[in-house]
Amino acid sequence: MGFLRSVYTMASTPNLSHDGIVLKPPQLSDYPQWAKLRGESEAFLRPWEPAWSDDELSRAAFRRRLKHYQRDIEDETGYAFFLHRVHDNTLIGGITLSHIRRGVSQSCSIGYWVGAPHARQGYMTKAIRPVISFVFDTLRLHRLEAACLPENHVSVRLLKRAGFREEGLARGYLKINGVWRDHLLFALLDEDWRG
Repeated sequence: MGFLRSVYTMASTPNLSHDGIVLKPPQLSDYPQWAKLRGESEAFLRPWEPAWSDDELSRAAFRRRLKHYQRDIEDETGYAFFLHRVHDNTLIGGITLSHIRRGVSQSCSIGYWVGAPHARQGYMTKAIRPVISFVFDTLRLHRLEAACLPENHVSVRLLKRAGFREEGLARGYLKINGVWRDHLLFALLDEDWRG
């Protein structure tokens, strides 16, 4: 059993907090807020995400998502966090760490989303800092990677503000809303973060 598997489970994945926000592992009790926020944000989110399934917002789909997150933790390949405001526990969005690679790579990828009512209010800027610290200080990885559509200027600015450096363009990198799309690739190294 690996170190991460012996220490972390969905229940024991640490809460991360910074400047009035808290990131917590998703729980079944989050379903009503999650479904409401995702539902009212559908038109806002669809251009930036993989195609939604027919039952995307169902409780069964949410349970499958939680099982996937749990498998990632058990396999030491990923962590998911839901972003909440501290003062009223309102769900704002989510951040996922995925494709954790050990060995000579020591890297992972970050993805994130914010519900439409909370966009462009600085929440993700606040949330990304403790997640980066978790990647480098707790998981002790060397490299954090991100990708976004070239026209997603808000995401590009977020990544650059957080210290990520643009590394190039990947053609047909991810299937977004049913279409293979080019993505800008970004990375943040441990030494960049500490510098």
